[in-house]
Amino acid sequence: MHSEQHIIEKAKKDPEVFGQLYDIYYPKIFGYIFRVTGDYSTSCDITSETFLKAWMKINSFTWQGVSISSWFFKIATNELNQFFRKKKYTPYTLIDLSIIGLHSSDKKINFYNGINNALTEMELKDEFRNVHQKLKMLSPKYQKVLVLRYFEEMSIKEISEIIDKKEGTVKSLLSRGLRKLKNILKNMQPACA
Repeated sequence: MHSEQHIIEKAKKDPEVFGQLYDIYYPKIFGYIFRVTGDYSTSCDITSETFLKAWMKINSFTWQGVSISSWFFKIATNELNQFFRKKKYTPYTLIDLSIIGLHSSDKKINFYNGINNALTEMELKDEFRNVHQKLKMLSPKYQKVLVLRYFEEMSIKEISEIIDKKEGTVKSLLSRGLRKLKNILKNMQPACA
């Protein structure tokens, strides 16, 4: 049995093990969502909702040789889709996260370190802020694939699984998204440049 598959099977029975998966993947999922929304509070809500839904549905997760990270990203993408459809995000009222083993001080420290690392990385880079402003001008479908590909450094196949589209469609979305982004950047350059 594959080691990740074994961990997932244990997580279905033991909230502490799910808490370990949470510790590992929270910073990546939060970073992805923050890069797409650009809003800290909304990102916290969507990330929490992602992991709450993952916890509630972990028993339905079937190992198919694909990392559970793709499943977490898929749930996060669905939550982002819901956010963009409504333009207002209303997550479930979160129950005490101690039910999934997230009550220890070590885990809280890891949680906050993940957030701080993601924020520090982004705030230190003016370039990111500039690109993010331009990304926000694109349709959400382009934002998500560009962020997954270039910020999360995922393969076309992984993106395909996450957004539930064929690889050719992902390539097309990436190509069109990049072209639109280049046009935005070109049209916003100063006249003397």
